[in-house]
Amino acid sequence: MYRVGDIVRAIEDFAPLPIQEKWDNSGLCIGAPENPVSSVLVGLDCTPELVDEAVACGADMIVTHHPLIFSGLKKISPDDPVGAAVIKAVSAGISVYSAHTTADKVIAGVSGAMAERLGLTDVRVLDPEADGNGLGVVGYLHEPMTREEALAYVKERFGLQVIRASRPDGVMTRKVALCGGAGSSLIGKAVDAGADLYITGDVSYHHFFTSPGFMIMDIGHYESEKYIVPILFSLIKKNFPNFAVHMTGNINSNPVYYYV
Repeated sequence: MYRVGDIVRAIEDFAPLPIQEKWDNSGLCIGAPENPVSSVLVGLDCTPELVDEAVACGADMIVTHHPLIFSGLKKISPDDPVGAAVIKAVSAGISVYSAHTTADKVIAGVSGAMAERLGLTDVRVLDPEADGNGLGVVGYLHEPMTREEALAYVKERFGLQVIRASRPDGVMTRKVALCGGAGSSLIGKAVDAGADLYITGDVSYHHFFTSPGFMIMDIGHYESEKYIVPILFSLIKKNFPNFAVHMTGNINSNPVYYYV
C-alpha cells in the first residue's frame, strides 16, 4: 500500500517544493502524508468537476498544476467553486496536491514542455536562480521563420483558435523565449536574452507596444500550461508502474471561452 507521502516525494524529486515562488501555495493542501492512496487522478485545475471525476474513477488523490487554495479562505461554501471542490474532496477522503511554480521553475516542466512542442534546440532557463532553476526558457527554432510563418507554426503546434500578438514586422524569427501562464514580468528578460519572439499568456494591452525586432505572442494561460498534465502523469506512472494513475480526459478547465 502506498501513502500520499510516497507520491509527494516522487513529484518533489522532479519539482522540489522549496523552489516555489514566495506568493505560491504549491504542495499538499488537503490530506496528510500518511494517508493511504490506491489511485491518483492528474489534471490542471482542481475544479468541482475534477473531484467528481476522481470519485467516479476511484482515485483517492488528486494532483494538479494550479493550487486548489491560493490564499486564505474566509469561508467554505458550496456556492463558490473553490469551496465546492474542498467540500467534495474532504467528504470523499481525497487528498489534493499541486505542483505550481515548482513545475514552472524546472526546465523539464511547463516552459520546457512548450519548448518541446516547438522543437526548440539549445534550450536554457530564461531567468535562472542560484540553483539553476528559474522561470521561462529560451531556445532556437530549427530554422528561421518569417513572422507570419511563426504565427502559423505556433498556432498549429499548440492547437490554437486564436493568438493575440504584437504587429508582425520584417524581422526573421529564430530565437524564442517562452513562459507558461502569466509571463508579462519576464518580457524584459526575453529582450535581454536576445529573443526575436516571446510566447506567454495573460499579456496586457500596453505590453504589445514592442520595440522593433521583438514580437510578443499571447497564446493563453491554459493553452500554455496544459502540457504539464501528461508530464505529471508520466512521472507518477514511471515511479509507480503497478499503480492506478488516471489523466483527466473529460474536462477542459479553461475558464476563458473564445467566440469566433
